[in-house]
Amino acid sequence: MLDAATELFMKQGYGAVSMDAVARAADVSKATLYAHFASKDALFATIVSDACCLDTVDEASFWADPADVGATLRLIGGRFLRYLLQPETLARYRVVVAESVRFPELGAAFWVNGPLAFRNRLAAWVVQQSEAGRLAADDPQVAAEQFIGLLRSGLFMRASLAVPPAPDSREIEATVEAAVTTFLRAFAPR
Repeated sequence: MLDAATELFMKQGYGAVSMDAVARAADVSKATLYAHFASKDALFATIVSDACCLDTVDEASFWADPADVGATLRLIGGRFLRYLLQPETLARYRVVVAESVRFPELGAAFWVNGPLAFRNRLAAWVVQQSEAGRLAADDPQVAAEQFIGLLRSGLFMRASLAVPPAPDSREIEATVEAAVTTFLRAFAPR
């Protein structure tokens, strides 16, 4: 059901896809579909949540006691930016941006299950590192948001708009390194 819904949403857009169409594409009854997902926005929220859990930064990346905060940030930042630049991730993002004004529940589902969930996990890591004296962030949510903003700079915007050339490994690594350097300058222990 999730695969069928994902394919339909990416090809046709959120607004053009009905639960009937998802049920037909998944070869299940509408009752079966509604037994698993209360609404179309709940279905889309599950797609986003599952994609974020499978594709973005795993828990092992958030080392509880890293010897080198910069190395951990490079790992987190590299995995996060590579996730953002995947064609499937860009397609989901474009659908949400295009449709969320008409379907605010779509934007809310995406926000809660994607960007907000990652920001909260990163902020929790910042708290751990601040308590250990490896970072000095008075507001961990702001610190996390700023790191994410540094990673989502020009490279992500260019890819979101499908402006060539496609980002390569060198550009990704340079973007991550610049983000880590800037973040550590702002939040290094005083």
